[in-house]
Formats: sequence, structure tokens, C-alpha cells
Amino acid sequence: MTHTLPSKVDALVIGAGAAGLFFGARFGARGRSVLVLDHAKKPAEKVRISGGGRCNFTNMQTEASRFISENPHFAKSALARYTPWDFCDLMARHGLTWHEKTLGQLFCDQKSGAVIQMLLDELAAAGGELRLQTEIKRVEKTADGFLVHTSAATVLARRLVVASGGLSIPKMGATGFAYDLARQFGLKVIETRAALVPFTFEGEDKDQFASISGVACDVRARSEGASFDEAALFTHRGLSGPAILQISSYWHPGGTIELDLFGGGDGLAQLQALKADHPMKSLSSALESLWPKRLVDLLAGRALVPSLPRLADVSHTRLADIAAALSHWQLKPAGTEGYRTAEVTAGGIDTAALSSKTLEAGAVPGLYFIGECVDVTGWLGGYNFQWAWASAHAAAHAD
Repeated sequence: MTHTLPSKVDALVIGAGAAGLFFGARFGARGRSVLVLDHAKKPAEKVRISGGGRCNFTNMQTEASRFISENPHFAKSALARYTPWDFCDLMARHGLTWHEKTLGQLFCDQKSGAVIQMLLDELAAAGGELRLQTEIKRVEKTADGFLVHTSAATVLARRLVVASGGLSIPKMGATGFAYDLARQFGLKVIETRAALVPFTFEGEDKDQFASISGVACDVRARSEGASFDEAALFTHRGLSGPAILQISSYWHPGGTIELDLFGGGDGLAQLQALKADHPMKSLSSALESLWPKRLVDLLAGRALVPSLPRLADVSHTRLADIAAALSHWQLKPAGTEGYRTAEVTAGGIDTAALSSKTLEAGAVPGLYFIGECVDVTGWLGGYNFQWAWASAHAAAHAD
């Protein structure tokens, strides 16, 4: 790494995260000069914290339907041309290994630091330069490309690649730079919101959930036509856990979520089985074989679990009504924990302004947006990293 910036490069990348570093390596490998800049002290901080430091770097079940966008077809091209197996091949060439945890999620056995080092090694091997703690002051479009005025020097770039991410986790340096730059060049930005984020509640809901903080159970969470079958976790502020983080990406402020405490299973059949096996037990006591006692007590306090001394005395119709209530528990979050803890930012650069093949802005030749800043948001479980790799690869191979 040099101490002075080059005055002219084929591509200047703003953002040294997953997408930015990967673009730099792929573009440099084509024999082009590339400079990656970031205002942070360290590169790829989101990679570092991914999966609790184990780095959930992709998902084997990647397909466009598992990404949220105003244009659900936009991600298809890039995802088809750089697959999870392509990234696994790269990992293998660097001697890295991985394992599947659940639902197609792949984790690096050597932890996140090894993945970051691989990205840095790839960039260096391709002749790319990385410069950290460098602020972008101003960007101008010229006949020769883009003049990028930084805190260190002014650089002329034939291509400008924006990979600066979204608004999630500001303590790690997240900013709205990409959106501001897009607006500067007349590109529309879809309204952003925190995604893959815990819900917060107010009033009695908050107090009750806080009273059983730490309790988890498998549920089917529903909102806005989407549903996910995974765990929900009660917290001192509201609800978290994989199912909740997933559904948060679909939920909009003011809306409701629905929890099926039977996880999508046949609730009535489960209650009938409890009645057959434990006819002399109360409903609450019997339900403790399905869910933690503290959760059952909370449900009883909310009248979702009525006081029934003996299951043997409960009619089929009454059991059906109870099963329906527990399968459709309606809740209205006050909000989410916001960008402070959100894993990603939903919304972003309008895909209508970008080429699905190259990620180039149609109205501004030479300007590219890749990764999280684009209006493409993946599910929990490695999907957003796969979008980073795929979108970077697409832009890097644009002619």
C-alpha cells in the first residue's frame, strides 16, 4: 500500500466492505488499475461481525425470490452469473473450509478474519490499492470520468463504483453517502428502513415481554403476505430471534405481525393429542410440554390460554377455538430497534436507474452502485453477502 494516492485509475471504489473489496479484486484481475477508499480505520467490519464472528458468507439456497426489491426480477441476472459455489471455489483456493449450519447457511471454519484476509489478498494479488481513513469530499463528473476529491488528494477515475453500504449499524461507520451521491446525479432512492432487526413494543406488551426476557420458541411469523418458520425470542424491549428478524424486512410501521405458536403445524391436532395423553391435567399444565412455563403463564394472562382445570372436559369446538387463537396471535410493534442493530438496510438506489447486467447507472455512464446500497435486500442467513459478491462480480466484468 502506497502513502500517496494515484492521480488516475481505471476504477475508484468507495467502500472497503464485502462488495467493494470483491469488486476491486475482480476488476484488477482483468488488468485494470483500481483504488478502494474507505473512511473507516479497518476494512470489512460487517464481514468481521457476521455470524457472531464465524462469517455466514453465503447461502446454498440463494435465488432471487429470497430478496426484497421494488423490482423482484432485478437481482436474477447477477445472482445467476456468480453463484454460492463460485465463492466456495474461491474459498477453497485459499485453503478455507466451511460447514452448513442450517437452512443452507454456510459458515467459515476459520472464522471471519480469514475471509477478510482472503479478500485483501485477492485485491493485492490483482494489483489493487486500498486506502483507509480517507474521506470523500466531493465528486464531479467530467468528460474523462469522475474527479473524486478526497481528504488526501484528488483522483480521476474512469469508473466510479459506490459500495459504501446502507445506514445499518452507524457505530461501525455506516452513512447515507451512497444515497446522497445517487441524488446528486439525479437517481431516485427508494425510501430506506431498518431490516433484519428486532421489534420494540410499548406499554403492557413491553412489560409482559420483558418479564419473560430470554424465553424462545419456534413459531411461524407472518406479515405483509410473508411468513417464516424459525425461533422467536422475547427480550426486554420486545421480540427478536431469526423468525422475527426475517419478518421485520417485510413489516412496515403501523402494521401488525402474527405469530403461530404451533410453528405452522396443526394446532388443533396437537391440543387433541395433549387431551388424549393428559386428560386430567389443566390446559396450562399440559401446554408446558410444548412451550416454556413462563410463556404459557404470559399467554394465560392474555386470555389466549383460558383457565381449564381438566382437558377431559374441554369440547372439540372449544379446543378448535383455542388452537385458532394460538395460531393467529396478532401483535402490533411500536417500531424496531432501528439502524443501530439492523443487519441491513432495505430500500436504496432505485433499480430502475441501474442495469441489471452491470449495475451501471443508465443516465450516468461509468457510475456503478453495488451491494447493500442498492434496493435489493436479502433474507437472513448469508443472502446479503451473496448479493455483495454477485453484484460486485457483475460490475467488475462490465465492458
